[in-house]
Amino acid sequence: MSILGNDAPGKGLGYGGGHGRNKGGAFGIGGYCVCAKCGAKVPHTQGVKCTKLKCPECGHTMIREELLKKS
Repeated sequence: MSILGNDAPGKGLGYGGGHGRNKGGAFGIGGYCVCAKCGAKVPHTQGVKCTKLKCPECGHTMIREELLKKS
């Protein structure tokens, strides 16, 4: 018997469930924060969410560049 009580090998996805960090919403280091209103772009700072930043040009909320490309 295994530590977790599952005798069948190859079943399940392990402790993390295989979904990745933050349900796939983590884009890692690098990239840019972009203003959806005027298009201004600033480098993303690790540990600071783009949505916490205001656009230096127009004051609108910034979003991560990868999210802007999805829509």
